Amino acid sequence: MNPTSAVSVAFDPLLSWEILAGLGAIGVVLIALSLAARARGTFWRLGTLAVVLLALANPSLIEEQRKPIADVALVVVDDSDSMAIGDRRTQVQAAREALKRKLGQQEGLEVREAVLPPSHIQLGSERPGGTRLIETMRSALVEVPPERLAGVVLLTDGQVHDVPAIESAKNLPPELGGAPVHALIAGKKNERDRLIVMEQSPRFGVVGREVTAKFKVEDPAGGTAPVTLSVNGDIVKRIDVPVGKSVELPITVGNPGANVVELEVAPGQNELTLDNNRGLFTINGVRDRLRVLLVSGEPYQGERAWRNLLKSDPAVDLVHFTILRTPQKDDFTPVRELSLIVFPMRELFEQKLKEFDLIIFDRYESGSLITREYFRNIAEYVKGGGALLVSVGPVFATQRSLYRTPLGAVLPAAPLGDVLETPFKPKVTEIGQRHPVSANLPQAGDPGKEPDWGRWFRLVTSRTERGNAVLSGADDRPLVILDRVGEGRVAQLMSDHLWLWNRGIDGGGPQPELVRRVAHWLMKEPDLEEEALRATSVGGRIEVTRRTLAATFPQVTMTAPDGSTKVIELRQTSPGLGLGVIDVDKPGLYRFDDGTLRTVAAVGNPDPLEFSDVRATDAKLKPLTEASGGSIMWLADTNDPDIRSVRPGRAAGGSDWIGLRRNEGYTVAGINQLPLLPGILVAMAFLLAIGSAWWREGR
Repeated sequence: MNPTSAVSVAFDPLLSWEILAGLGAIGVVLIALSLAARARGTFWRLGTLAVVLLALANPSLIEEQRKPIADVALVVVDDSDSMAIGDRRTQVQAAREALKRKLGQQEGLEVREAVLPPSHIQLGSERPGGTRLIETMRSALVEVPPERLAGVVLLTDGQVHDVPAIESAKNLPPELGGAPVHALIAGKKNERDRLIVMEQSPRFGVVGREVTAKFKVEDPAGGTAPVTLSVNGDIVKRIDVPVGKSVELPITVGNPGANVVELEVAPGQNELTLDNNRGLFTINGVRDRLRVLLVSGEPYQGERAWRNLLKSDPAVDLVHFTILRTPQKDDFTPVRELSLIVFPMRELFEQKLKEFDLIIFDRYESGSLITREYFRNIAEYVKGGGALLVSVGPVFATQRSLYRTPLGAVLPAAPLGDVLETPFKPKVTEIGQRHPVSANLPQAGDPGKEPDWGRWFRLVTSRTERGNAVLSGADDRPLVILDRVGEGRVAQLMSDHLWLWNRGIDGGGPQPELVRRVAHWLMKEPDLEEEALRATSVGGRIEVTRRTLAATFPQVTMTAPDGSTKVIELRQTSPGLGLGVIDVDKPGLYRFDDGTLRTVAAVGNPDPLEFSDVRATDAKLKPLTEASGGSIMWLADTNDPDIRSVRPGRAAGGSDWIGLRRNEGYTVAGINQLPLLPGILVAMAFLLAIGSAWWREGR
């Protein structure tokens, strides 16, 4: 740019403008009086006054050497995930090259570019989803003075999710400074695409109960569409839903913790993308209050410990019965006087048995109070999915043992008939080191070493017929045995001295933690499953964990959202626990299979906002372009628009051309100043005027 010059007149008054105005006013009054008196030489006096006032104003001629400042044109390129559809990126690239060429030919114009990258490089980010094109534009304009901005050109498919509400030019982003915004839309007009829209996705639900998801399928073709519901990778149901209408779908929360739900609609005709044919969300399952039935036999010191432990948990509804005396101990007392209330055996063990989540027998002995038919009901309850915990006492080794009732069919350990009355410290067995119920118990110490627990003094000897003995007692005999029976689970404690830990004998032990883990394992808590495969997404990676009682870990095969597979090798982090970590770069549902177990992980945010609607549109950007005086064009119609320079206030766009504001900014490179009234000239003019006035008056 060549420097230019500009000439102007400037005043540097010798007196303030207020004083000059006062002197001028006095002079005008005197001249007016002179005119009224018709005195001679009045106009010469006026000339004299003008010369004096002009001299005091001290005018000068200013010549500025100006250097023009280049205007700035900003090109914002949308490269978000939806731009990969069809030939949109090809259209944008062609228009981008044409703009660079034409804008580069404009004299006095600097071209800058900002690019919105694909969202998959931001997995794990807390930033809002969708195409944040206006945010990208405003960030780029921070470094551009508003008075230099000639205009902004947006290259996008029109699916922009951060356009501000604009009612007039007053609502425009202040960074624009009045410059026009133009939008060149990639894609085709009136595109068609089938998509699923999630209107309500529950985040929490009670295990075993239903929650309601609400969605609708949009498809210009109308009719009905088949939708598949999957939970944790398993197909639950398939339904046909009407297009365009909201549908409420009940979903049963099956497990505590994360339940990954996927709704998928079958592809339609002329699909733009299948990414918006899926709705993905996670329901966190929480347990309702647990109903526990505790039946205690002959009273002993540990009975209250069980009751206090269960009552201390606000999530437990406890029903507790203590059998103070069995009918065998007959002293001719009437049966109706043996208890304060009649023991509701039929109600508990027949009518309402399945309403309990856990049944506990504590030192209970068989007899005629609970009949064999009711014990058979309890055994069937366990096989059908119920939970049973049996804490035995010395009577378990006798003929009155629960093992000799129909309940023995579900108990994993059979009594050998002996009771060891000797001090011992419970120890975690080899398989217990790998079982989540007993692994890493507080104060357990390292494997092979004696734990820092208090001693127990009684153990009923038994033979483990099924299940896993996770704790052992005196002479390495089974102490705590866990077993699965049918759909249910059973835990058996072969001593009645657990309460000693609660009392702090010999330093005590982790009684609350052990009972909590056993109870939650009986309740099928996912975190306590001894055979489990889990996958957790952490930002842009997935952590795969495998819990097993085996000594080795199987290989895990991962299936990505695009169908590609990869084998993951697990490394042991602790006994029975393997870990594998894999980096991912695409959001969506990942599936894992080790040949026995399967699981899924929802990685990142599949950004339902970005793919909620991928049809190219000019509707979202039209308020912005119209309020700024810009224009909208479809690249399918023209990818090589004309570039014109316009003055501020003029129309800045048309059907086939883009207008850029001509700001004509400059910097001053130098100044030349020349006085218009040198002193000698002022003196001569003053003498001439006053002399002429004197000559005129003398005639």
